[in-house]
Amino acid sequence: MITITIKKHAGVFAENKDVAGTLRDETILPTLRNGQEITLDFDGVEGATQSFIHAMISEAIREFGPEVLDHIIFKHCNKSVQAIIEIVVDYMQASE
Repeated sequence: MITITIKKHAGVFAENKDVAGTLRDETILPTLRNGQEITLDFDGVEGATQSFIHAMISEAIREFGPEVLDHIIFKHCNKSVQAIIEIVVDYMQASE
């Protein structure tokens, strides 16, 4: 299993869509395409923008369907980050 430490890439407030896109293209999608699980560890991240989370996971949901969420583990999310993830997931599932 691969783990991405979000704070290491995005800092305490995850907002840079380019960083999210790089994580998506270089690690998240290749890991999922190889049939592996991936952990997104938000330890130390105080907040995130909806656009950051969307850029990071929406393509995986689009490509693999909502079932892909069984293979993405969201770890150490505070309530704020968790709420943003839920908004993005709900939006992606509604748009299918």
